[in-house]
Amino acid sequence: MSTVVTKKRRSNWPVWLRRGLLENVATAVIGIGFLMLFQPFALTLYTWSFVTMLAGTAMFIIVSKFPE
Repeated sequence: MSTVVTKKRRSNWPVWLRRGLLENVATAVIGIGFLMLFQPFALTLYTWSFVTMLAGTAMFIIVSKFPE
């Protein structure tokens, strides 16, 4: 007699919408914004650095509510 064991996923959300991956992406966006803020080469990068960090922070707050 063979028994098939299947793992049931904890959530119906797709794997790419899980918290772990998207939190890492949001952290990377915050880091990119930080690097844009402290680089001495391009004024355009400096100009957009705050918006980039703000978007990464908002993304992190939203993603932290997603299931694991």
